[in-house]
Amino acid sequence: MHRPARCRKSVKRSYGQLIASSGCLQYWLSRREGFWAIAGATVFPSSLPSPMSGLLADPWFYAAALPAVILVGLSKGGFGGAVGFVGVPLMALTMPPVQAAAILLPILCLMDIVSVWTWWGVYDRKMLVDMMPGAVIGIGLGWLTAALVTEEMVRLIVGAVALIFVLRWLYLQFRHGSDHAAAPNRVAAAVWGTVAGFTSFVAHVGGPPFQVYALPIRLDPKVLSGTAAIFFAATNALKLIPYFALGQFDTANLTASAVLMPLAPLSTIAGAWLVRRMRPEVFYPFTYATVAVVAVKLLWDGVSGLF
Repeated sequence: MHRPARCRKSVKRSYGQLIASSGCLQYWLSRREGFWAIAGATVFPSSLPSPMSGLLADPWFYAAALPAVILVGLSKGGFGGAVGFVGVPLMALTMPPVQAAAILLPILCLMDIVSVWTWWGVYDRKMLVDMMPGAVIGIGLGWLTAALVTEEMVRLIVGAVALIFVLRWLYLQFRHGSDHAAAPNRVAAAVWGTVAGFTSFVAHVGGPPFQVYALPIRLDPKVLSGTAAIFFAATNALKLIPYFALGQFDTANLTASAVLMPLAPLSTIAGAWLVRRMRPEVFYPFTYATVAVVAVKLLWDGVSGLF
């Protein structure tokens, strides 16, 4: 195989110019073996678009991304991430799911800042102390198994757990005639915190596992919203490190994130406005119903992706 002419010409260039010539560098790395071949595939994956790939000029990108950001923002405003799962699937209609998750993460972090500010001082400290160590472990596990676990597998597992959770709640409702508050449990909090951290890292679907533990305790809706805001703000901030290390924040993805960011604070504030006007007897049935819809959708996506 002959070396490309533009690569032959670049031999006389300075080292800095050679590095800037990404096409030549990619060719050189692809000719090496071992570590350098892997490095070439990592730095220049064929599936990642260049900043000028035309993503931002595609109207279908906006048709999927704008509703996704609005719905995620409404969820961030106070529903504990219950419907935040729609972000990646909606955006994945026009791009690879991994790229959709990378574009969405900086937007989620901005939403988290707005959400924490909106619910400032209203949270359950014990729930956070019990769940956050597990979330850190879950994120670490997600990082370690990033190449092994598919998004479809995560959606299938989370959907099954969430659906069983809702069915159990319905059973208790019919059996006892009322919704009794469960007592906090440190072990359960650690387990579900770990699951939430792991699923949040892989596919931004940490909301259902968080609510499996948090909803039965029946905190005041405002306290639950504030607790969820802090939990996911910390979780998403921690995810930035492995996402960066895995090469997800290239110029194209960060540019797309910046274009969509103006919607983040507006939709988050709107979600908080809705929660503040909901009574507990309305908030909890509504949230359980939302989790049920989320569970069915996750199961459908998981099964469709695997088979």
